[in-house]
Amino acid sequence: MRKEYSGKIRPEMDGSEVRIAGWVHEVRDLGKLKFIILRDRDGFLQVTAKKGETGEEVLKTLDTLSKESVVSIKGRVLANAKAPSGFEIKPASVQVVAQSLSPLPLDVTGKVDAELDTRLNNRFMDVRKPEVSAIFKIRAKIQRAFREYFISKEFIEINPPSIIAAASEGGTNLFPITYFEREAFLAQSPQLYKQMMMSTGLDKVFITQPAFRAEPHNTPRHLNEIFQMDIEKAFIKDEEGVIVDLEGVVNHIVKTVVEECPAELEALGRTGEVKVPKLPFKRLTYDECIDILARHDIRLEWGDDIPPDGERALNEELKHQPFIIKHWPTDIRAFYSRPLDDAPEKCGAFDLDYMGMEMSSGAQRIHDHGQLIEALKKRGLNPEGFEFYLKAFRYGMPPHGGWSIGAERITLAICGVQNIRECVLWPRDRHRIEP
Repeated sequence: MRKEYSGKIRPEMDGSEVRIAGWVHEVRDLGKLKFIILRDRDGFLQVTAKKGETGEEVLKTLDTLSKESVVSIKGRVLANAKAPSGFEIKPASVQVVAQSLSPLPLDVTGKVDAELDTRLNNRFMDVRKPEVSAIFKIRAKIQRAFREYFISKEFIEINPPSIIAAASEGGTNLFPITYFEREAFLAQSPQLYKQMMMSTGLDKVFITQPAFRAEPHNTPRHLNEIFQMDIEKAFIKDEEGVIVDLEGVVNHIVKTVVEECPAELEALGRTGEVKVPKLPFKRLTYDECIDILARHDIRLEWGDDIPPDGERALNEELKHQPFIIKHWPTDIRAFYSRPLDDAPEKCGAFDLDYMGMEMSSGAQRIHDHGQLIEALKKRGLNPEGFEFYLKAFRYGMPPHGGWSIGAERITLAICGVQNIRECVLWPRDRHRIEP
Protein backbone atom coordinates (compact mmCIF):
# COMPACT_ATOMS: atom_id res chain seq x y z
CA MET A 1 0.00 0.00 0.00
CA ARG A 2 2.97 2.32 0.52
CA LYS A 3 6.44 2.60 -0.98
CA GLU A 4 7.42 6.08 0.24
CA TYR A 5 6.77 8.24 3.30
CA SER A 6 6.18 11.93 2.61
CA GLY A 7 9.55 12.87 4.10
CA LYS A 8 11.40 10.87 1.44
CA ILE A 9 9.78 12.62 -1.53
CA ARG A 10 11.55 15.65 -3.01
CA PRO A 11 10.82 18.12 -5.88
CA GLU A 12 13.84 16.63 -7.66
CA MET A 13 11.76 13.44 -8.09
CA ASP A 14 9.62 15.30 -10.66
CA GLY A 15 7.94 12.75 -12.93
CA SER A 16 8.70 9.76 -10.66
CA GLU A 17 5.94 7.32 -9.77
CA VAL A 18 5.25 6.93 -6.04
CA ARG A 19 2.80 5.05 -3.86
CA ILE A 20 1.83 6.84 -0.67
CA ALA A 21 -0.58 6.03 2.13
CA GLY A 22 -1.98 7.83 5.13
CA TRP A 23 -4.92 9.77 6.49
CA VAL A 24 -7.05 12.40 4.72
CA HIS A 25 -6.21 15.52 6.70
CA GLU A 26 -8.21 17.96 4.61
CA VAL A 27 -10.37 17.95 1.49
CA ARG A 28 -10.83 21.02 -0.68
CA ASP A 29 -13.19 20.96 -3.68
CA LEU A 30 -12.86 23.95 -6.03
CA GLY A 31 -15.04 22.51 -8.77
CA LYS A 32 -12.62 21.54 -11.53
CA LEU A 33 -9.79 21.21 -8.98
CA LYS A 34 -9.77 18.90 -5.97
CA PHE A 35 -7.04 18.99 -3.32
CA ILE A 36 -6.41 16.29 -0.76
CA ILE A 37 -3.93 16.95 2.03
CA LEU A 38 -2.61 13.53 3.00
CA ARG A 39 -0.91 13.04 6.37
CA ASP A 40 1.53 10.28 7.26
CA ARG A 41 4.17 9.76 9.92
CA ASP A 42 6.59 12.20 8.30
CA GLY A 43 4.24 15.07 7.50
CA PHE A 44 1.88 16.25 4.76
CA LEU A 45 1.48 15.77 1.01
CA GLN A 46 -0.73 17.66 -1.39
CA VAL A 47 -2.61 15.47 -3.87
CA THR A 48 -4.08 17.49 -6.76
CA ALA A 49 -6.75 16.18 -9.14
CA LYS A 50 -8.00 18.17 -12.12
CA LYS A 51 -11.06 17.50 -14.23
CA GLY A 52 -10.05 16.54 -17.74
CA GLU A 53 -6.60 15.35 -16.59
CA THR A 54 -7.42 12.96 -13.76
CA GLY A 55 -9.35 9.73 -14.44
CA GLU A 56 -13.09 9.75 -13.73
CA GLU A 57 -12.83 6.83 -11.29
CA VAL A 58 -10.27 8.69 -9.24
CA LEU A 59 -12.43 11.84 -9.18
CA LYS A 60 -15.47 9.82 -8.06
CA THR A 61 -13.47 8.19 -5.28
CA LEU A 62 -12.18 11.55 -4.08
CA ASP A 63 -15.78 12.79 -3.84
CA THR A 64 -16.55 10.02 -1.32
CA LEU A 65 -13.67 10.72 1.06
CA SER A 66 -14.32 11.87 4.59
CA LYS A 67 -11.69 13.46 6.83
CA GLU A 68 -9.39 10.97 8.57
CA SER A 69 -10.17 8.16 6.14
CA VAL A 70 -7.17 5.97 5.32
CA VAL A 71 -6.15 5.91 1.66
CA SER A 72 -3.43 4.51 -0.55
CA ILE A 73 -2.60 6.59 -3.62
CA LYS A 74 -0.44 5.84 -6.64
CA GLY A 75 0.64 8.82 -8.69
CA ARG A 76 3.42 10.95 -10.10
CA VAL A 77 5.45 13.68 -8.44
CA LEU A 78 5.00 17.11 -10.02
CA ALA A 79 7.42 19.85 -8.98
CA ASN A 80 5.40 22.94 -8.06
CA ALA A 81 6.98 25.84 -6.19
CA LYS A 82 3.56 27.02 -4.96
CA ALA A 83 2.66 23.68 -3.39
CA PRO A 84 3.62 22.71 0.17
CA SER A 85 7.12 21.18 0.15
CA GLY A 86 7.61 22.35 -3.44
CA PHE A 87 5.74 19.49 -5.15
CA GLU A 88 2.36 17.79 -5.43
CA ILE A 89 1.13 14.34 -6.35
CA LYS A 90 -0.97 13.75 -9.47
CA PRO A 91 -3.10 10.65 -8.64
CA ALA A 92 -3.46 7.74 -11.04
CA SER A 93 -5.37 5.51 -8.61
CA VAL A 94 -6.90 5.95 -5.16
CA GLN A 95 -7.74 3.06 -2.86
CA VAL A 96 -9.93 3.72 0.18
CA VAL A 97 -8.44 1.45 2.83
CA ALA A 98 -10.70 2.49 5.73
CA GLN A 99 -13.47 5.07 5.64
CA SER A 100 -13.75 7.30 8.73
CA LEU A 101 -17.05 8.07 10.39
CA SER A 102 -18.25 11.64 10.91
CA PRO A 103 -18.36 13.68 13.05
CA LEU A 104 -14.88 13.13 14.49
CA PRO A 105 -14.47 12.89 18.28
CA LEU A 106 -11.57 15.32 18.06
CA ASP A 107 -10.36 17.88 15.55
CA VAL A 108 -6.84 17.09 14.37
CA THR A 109 -6.27 20.16 12.19
CA GLY A 110 -5.59 22.47 15.13
CA LYS A 111 -8.56 24.71 14.28
CA VAL A 112 -10.67 23.63 17.27
CA ASP A 113 -9.12 23.45 20.74
CA ALA A 114 -9.95 20.58 23.08
CA GLU A 115 -9.53 20.08 26.81
CA LEU A 116 -6.72 17.77 27.90
CA ASP A 117 -9.20 15.22 29.28
CA THR A 118 -11.00 15.08 25.91
CA ARG A 119 -7.68 14.61 24.16
CA LEU A 120 -6.55 11.82 26.50
CA ASN A 121 -9.91 10.06 26.16
CA ASN A 122 -9.36 10.05 22.38
CA ARG A 123 -5.59 9.60 22.43
CA PHE A 124 -5.55 7.44 19.29
CA MET A 125 -6.75 10.50 17.38
CA ASP A 126 -4.93 13.15 19.40
CA VAL A 127 -1.56 11.65 18.43
CA ARG A 128 -2.47 12.24 14.78
CA LYS A 129 -1.74 15.95 15.37
CA PRO A 130 1.80 16.76 14.21
CA GLU A 131 2.66 18.68 17.40
CA VAL A 132 1.52 15.75 19.56
CA SER A 133 3.23 13.05 17.52
CA ALA A 134 6.37 15.21 17.72
CA ILE A 135 6.42 14.73 21.51
CA PHE A 136 6.50 10.95 21.17
CA LYS A 137 9.07 10.97 18.40
CA ILE A 138 11.31 13.05 20.67
CA ARG A 139 10.62 10.77 23.64
CA ALA A 140 11.58 7.74 21.54
CA LYS A 141 14.80 9.51 20.53
CA ILE A 142 15.55 10.32 24.20
CA GLN A 143 15.18 6.70 25.25
CA ARG A 144 17.24 5.46 22.31
CA ALA A 145 20.00 7.99 23.03
CA PHE A 146 20.08 6.92 26.70
CA ARG A 147 20.49 3.28 25.75
CA GLU A 148 23.09 3.98 23.06
CA TYR A 149 25.18 6.11 25.42
CA PHE A 150 25.50 3.44 28.08
CA ILE A 151 26.05 0.63 25.62
CA SER A 152 28.96 2.70 24.26
CA LYS A 153 30.29 2.97 27.85
CA GLU A 154 30.13 -0.83 28.23
CA PHE A 155 27.27 -0.85 30.73
CA ILE A 156 25.10 -3.98 30.80
CA GLU A 157 21.32 -3.70 30.45
CA ILE A 158 19.33 -5.59 33.11
CA ASN A 159 15.62 -6.14 33.75
CA PRO A 160 14.63 -6.17 37.43
CA PRO A 161 11.12 -7.35 38.43
CA SER A 162 8.10 -5.06 38.61
CA ILE A 163 6.40 -7.27 41.22
CA ILE A 164 8.07 -7.10 44.63
CA ALA A 165 7.51 -8.30 48.19
CA ALA A 166 8.84 -5.23 50.07
CA ALA A 167 9.06 -1.48 49.57
CA SER A 168 12.01 -0.40 47.44
CA GLU A 169 12.60 2.83 49.32
CA GLY A 170 10.64 2.48 52.55
CA GLY A 171 7.37 4.25 53.22
CA THR A 172 3.82 3.26 52.36
CA ASN A 173 3.32 4.67 48.86
CA LEU A 174 2.93 1.26 47.24
CA PHE A 175 0.24 -0.32 45.08
CA PRO A 176 -0.64 -3.67 46.69
CA ILE A 177 -1.69 -6.51 44.40
CA THR A 178 -3.04 -9.99 44.99
CA TYR A 179 -0.29 -12.43 44.08
CA PHE A 180 -1.78 -15.92 44.33
CA GLU A 181 -2.19 -16.56 48.09
CA ARG A 182 -0.16 -13.58 49.31
CA GLU A 183 0.13 -9.83 49.04
CA ALA A 184 2.74 -8.27 46.78
CA PHE A 185 3.39 -4.78 45.41
CA LEU A 186 4.12 -3.02 42.15
CA ALA A 187 7.72 -1.84 42.25
CA GLN A 188 8.31 1.78 43.29
CA SER A 189 11.77 1.58 41.79
CA PRO A 190 14.39 -0.96 40.63
CA GLN A 191 16.66 0.51 43.32
CA LEU A 192 17.31 -2.48 45.57
CA TYR A 193 17.84 -4.86 42.66
CA LYS A 194 20.33 -2.67 40.82
CA GLN A 195 22.29 -2.28 44.06
CA MET A 196 22.34 -6.05 44.53
CA MET A 197 23.81 -6.35 41.03
CA MET A 198 26.88 -4.46 42.22
CA SER A 199 27.92 -7.55 44.21
CA THR A 200 27.74 -9.85 41.17
CA GLY A 201 30.70 -8.57 39.18
CA LEU A 202 28.39 -7.05 36.54
CA ASP A 203 29.32 -3.77 38.11
CA LYS A 204 28.02 -1.22 35.54
CA VAL A 205 24.34 -1.64 34.68
CA PHE A 206 21.54 0.38 33.16
CA ILE A 207 17.77 -0.09 33.21
CA THR A 208 14.75 1.26 31.32
CA GLN A 209 11.47 0.17 32.90
CA PRO A 210 8.22 1.38 34.50
CA ALA A 211 7.84 2.17 38.19
CA PHE A 212 4.66 2.68 40.21
CA ARG A 213 4.14 5.16 43.06
CA ALA A 214 0.90 5.33 45.04
CA GLU A 215 1.33 9.02 45.84
CA PRO A 216 -1.87 11.11 45.96
CA HIS A 217 -0.40 13.97 43.91
CA ASN A 218 -2.64 15.60 41.33
CA THR A 219 -0.23 18.09 39.78
CA PRO A 220 1.05 18.82 36.25
CA ARG A 221 4.41 17.25 37.23
CA HIS A 222 3.44 13.95 38.87
CA LEU A 223 2.12 10.58 37.69
CA ASN A 224 1.54 7.24 39.38
CA GLU A 225 3.12 5.19 36.60
CA ILE A 226 6.43 6.50 35.33
CA PHE A 227 9.19 5.21 33.09
CA GLN A 228 12.64 5.26 34.66
CA MET A 229 16.05 5.34 33.03
CA ASP A 230 18.52 4.18 35.70
CA ILE A 231 22.16 3.29 36.14
CA GLU A 232 24.22 1.79 38.97
CA LYS A 233 28.01 1.63 39.00
CA ALA A 234 30.49 0.08 41.45
CA PHE A 235 34.07 0.90 42.47
CA ILE A 236 33.45 4.62 42.80
CA LYS A 237 35.27 6.92 45.21
CA ASP A 238 32.32 9.23 45.86
CA GLU A 239 29.15 10.52 44.19
CA GLU A 240 31.19 12.20 41.43
CA GLY A 241 31.84 8.71 40.08
CA VAL A 242 28.27 8.58 38.80
CA ILE A 243 27.50 12.30 38.40
CA VAL A 244 29.93 12.29 35.46
CA ASP A 245 27.73 9.66 33.78
CA LEU A 246 24.59 11.70 34.47
CA GLU A 247 25.87 14.93 32.94
CA GLY A 248 27.39 12.97 30.06
CA VAL A 249 24.16 11.25 29.08
CA VAL A 250 22.03 14.40 29.44
CA ASN A 251 24.44 16.25 27.16
CA HIS A 252 24.24 13.35 24.67
CA ILE A 253 20.42 13.15 24.82
CA VAL A 254 19.91 16.85 24.17
CA LYS A 255 22.55 16.88 21.43
CA THR A 256 20.84 13.92 19.74
CA VAL A 257 17.41 15.58 19.85
CA VAL A 258 18.74 18.90 18.54
CA GLU A 259 20.59 17.22 15.66
CA GLU A 260 18.04 14.55 14.72
CA CYS A 261 14.63 16.10 15.54
CA PRO A 262 14.62 19.58 13.95
CA ALA A 263 11.16 19.11 12.41
CA GLU A 264 9.69 17.92 15.71
CA LEU A 265 11.23 20.82 17.64
CA GLU A 266 9.84 23.21 15.03
CA ALA A 267 6.36 21.68 15.36
CA LEU A 268 6.53 22.35 19.10
CA GLY A 269 7.90 25.89 18.73
CA ARG A 270 11.17 24.82 20.39
CA THR A 271 13.63 25.62 17.60
CA GLY A 272 16.41 27.63 19.19
CA GLU A 273 14.91 27.15 22.65
CA VAL A 274 16.60 23.79 23.29
CA LYS A 275 20.36 24.18 23.45
CA VAL A 276 22.99 21.50 24.08
CA PRO A 277 24.21 22.06 27.66
CA LYS A 278 27.89 22.66 28.24
CA LEU A 279 30.01 20.20 30.21
CA PRO A 280 30.74 19.99 33.06
CA PHE A 281 27.49 21.02 34.78
CA LYS A 282 27.72 23.47 37.67
CA ARG A 283 27.86 21.88 41.14
CA LEU A 284 26.15 23.50 44.12
CA THR A 285 25.85 22.18 47.65
CA TYR A 286 22.48 22.08 49.38
CA ASP A 287 23.77 24.73 51.79
CA GLU A 288 24.72 27.02 48.90
CA CYS A 289 21.23 26.61 47.44
CA ILE A 290 19.65 27.63 50.77
CA ASP A 291 21.73 30.83 50.71
CA ILE A 292 20.90 31.60 47.06
CA LEU A 293 17.17 31.09 47.66
CA ALA A 294 17.24 33.41 50.67
CA ARG A 295 18.43 36.15 48.31
CA HIS A 296 15.34 35.39 46.21
CA ASP A 297 13.11 35.71 49.33
CA ILE A 298 12.54 31.95 49.43
CA ARG A 299 13.54 31.06 52.98
CA LEU A 300 13.99 27.40 53.89
CA GLU A 301 14.93 25.74 57.13
CA TRP A 302 17.91 23.39 56.94
CA GLY A 303 16.37 19.98 56.17
CA ASP A 304 13.50 21.33 54.04
CA ASP A 305 13.14 20.03 50.50
CA ILE A 306 13.52 22.59 47.73
CA PRO A 307 10.03 23.53 46.45
CA PRO A 308 9.12 24.08 42.76
CA ASP A 309 9.43 27.89 43.06
CA GLY A 310 12.90 27.32 44.51
CA GLU A 311 13.87 25.14 41.55
CA ARG A 312 12.71 27.87 39.17
CA ALA A 313 14.64 30.53 41.06
CA LEU A 314 17.82 28.45 40.96
CA ASN A 315 17.27 27.92 37.23
CA GLU A 316 17.19 31.70 36.76
CA GLU A 317 20.30 32.12 38.93
CA LEU A 318 22.18 29.52 36.84
CA LYS A 319 21.03 31.15 33.58
CA HIS A 320 18.97 28.12 32.50
CA GLN A 321 21.93 25.76 32.46
CA PRO A 322 21.56 22.34 34.13
CA PHE A 323 23.16 22.04 37.56
CA ILE A 324 23.80 19.47 40.28
CA ILE A 325 22.77 19.95 43.93
CA LYS A 326 25.05 17.88 46.20
CA HIS A 327 25.38 16.96 49.88
CA TRP A 328 21.76 16.90 50.98
CA PRO A 329 20.73 16.43 54.62
CA THR A 330 20.96 12.71 55.34
CA ASP A 331 17.61 12.55 57.14
CA ILE A 332 15.57 13.66 54.10
CA ARG A 333 17.15 11.29 51.59
CA ALA A 334 16.60 7.57 51.05
CA PHE A 335 17.94 5.25 53.76
CA TYR A 336 20.64 3.82 51.48
CA SER A 337 22.29 7.23 50.82
CA ARG A 338 25.80 7.12 52.29
CA PRO A 339 26.55 9.77 54.98
CA LEU A 340 29.71 11.80 54.42
CA ASP A 341 32.61 10.57 56.54
CA ASP A 342 33.48 14.03 57.86
CA ALA A 343 29.90 15.34 58.17
CA PRO A 344 27.41 12.47 58.66
CA GLU A 345 24.45 14.85 58.90
CA LYS A 346 24.98 15.23 55.13
CA CYS A 347 25.15 12.48 52.53
CA GLY A 348 26.45 11.75 49.07
CA ALA A 349 23.02 12.33 47.50
CA PHE A 350 22.48 14.70 44.59
CA ASP A 351 19.80 16.04 42.26
CA LEU A 352 20.06 17.25 38.67
CA ASP A 353 17.91 20.30 37.95
CA TYR A 354 17.24 21.20 34.33
CA MET A 355 14.91 23.83 32.86
CA GLY A 356 13.51 24.69 36.27
CA MET A 357 12.65 21.24 37.58
CA GLU A 358 14.23 18.25 39.28
CA MET A 359 15.20 15.87 36.49
CA SER A 360 17.14 13.18 38.31
CA SER A 361 18.03 12.00 41.81
CA GLY A 362 20.92 9.80 42.85
CA ALA A 363 23.54 9.10 45.48
CA GLN A 364 26.57 7.19 46.53
CA ARG A 365 25.00 4.27 48.42
CA ILE A 366 25.88 2.70 51.75
CA HIS A 367 27.86 -0.45 50.96
CA ASP A 368 28.70 -1.56 54.52
CA HIS A 369 26.24 -4.15 55.85
CA GLY A 370 26.28 -2.93 59.47
CA GLN A 371 25.86 0.70 58.47
CA LEU A 372 22.94 -0.23 56.24
CA ILE A 373 21.20 -2.09 59.11
CA GLU A 374 21.55 0.99 61.30
CA ALA A 375 20.19 3.25 58.54
CA LEU A 376 17.08 1.05 58.18
CA LYS A 377 16.45 1.03 61.92
CA LYS A 378 16.88 4.80 62.13
CA ARG A 379 14.03 5.17 59.61
CA GLY A 380 11.79 2.81 61.58
CA LEU A 381 12.15 0.07 58.97
CA ASN A 382 12.49 -3.58 59.95
CA PRO A 383 15.67 -5.11 58.47
CA GLU A 384 13.94 -8.51 58.36
CA GLY A 385 11.70 -7.20 55.59
CA PHE A 386 14.81 -6.41 53.52
CA GLU A 387 16.69 -9.67 54.11
CA PHE A 388 16.77 -10.58 50.40
CA TYR A 389 18.52 -7.25 49.76
CA LEU A 390 20.79 -7.20 52.81
CA LYS A 391 22.19 -10.64 52.04
CA ALA A 392 24.07 -9.20 49.05
CA PHE A 393 25.96 -6.84 51.40
CA ARG A 394 27.40 -9.63 53.57
CA TYR A 395 29.60 -11.27 50.98
CA GLY A 396 31.64 -8.55 49.32
CA MET A 397 29.84 -5.36 48.21
CA PRO A 398 32.06 -2.68 46.62
CA PRO A 399 31.39 1.07 46.96
CA HIS A 400 28.74 2.04 44.44
CA GLY A 401 26.19 4.63 43.42
CA GLY A 402 23.65 5.47 40.80
CA TRP A 403 20.74 7.62 39.76
CA SER A 404 17.46 7.68 37.84
CA ILE A 405 16.05 10.00 35.18
CA GLY A 406 12.30 10.09 34.59
CA ALA A 407 11.68 9.74 30.86
CA GLU A 408 8.56 11.88 31.21
CA ARG A 409 10.38 14.68 33.06
CA ILE A 410 13.14 15.11 30.49
CA THR A 411 10.61 14.87 27.64
CA LEU A 412 8.51 17.56 29.36
CA ALA A 413 11.54 19.85 29.67
CA ILE A 414 12.77 19.42 26.10
CA CYS A 415 9.32 19.68 24.50
CA GLY A 416 8.30 22.66 26.64
CA VAL A 417 4.78 21.39 27.38
CA GLN A 418 2.97 22.34 30.57
CA ASN A 419 1.59 19.03 31.81
CA ILE A 420 3.50 15.78 32.19
CA ARG A 421 0.43 13.86 30.96
CA GLU A 422 1.21 15.26 27.50
CA CYS A 423 4.40 13.16 27.52
CA VAL A 424 2.67 9.82 28.14
CA LEU A 425 0.47 8.06 25.61
CA TRP A 426 -2.00 6.80 28.21
CA PRO A 427 -1.13 8.43 31.57
CA ARG A 428 -2.00 6.89 34.92
CA ASP A 429 -2.75 9.28 37.75
CA ARG A 430 -5.02 9.45 40.77
CA HIS A 431 -8.13 9.83 38.61
CA ARG A 432 -7.21 8.24 35.29
CA ILE A 433 -6.91 4.51 34.66
CA GLU A 434 -8.66 4.44 31.27
CA PRO A 435 -8.26 4.19 28.36
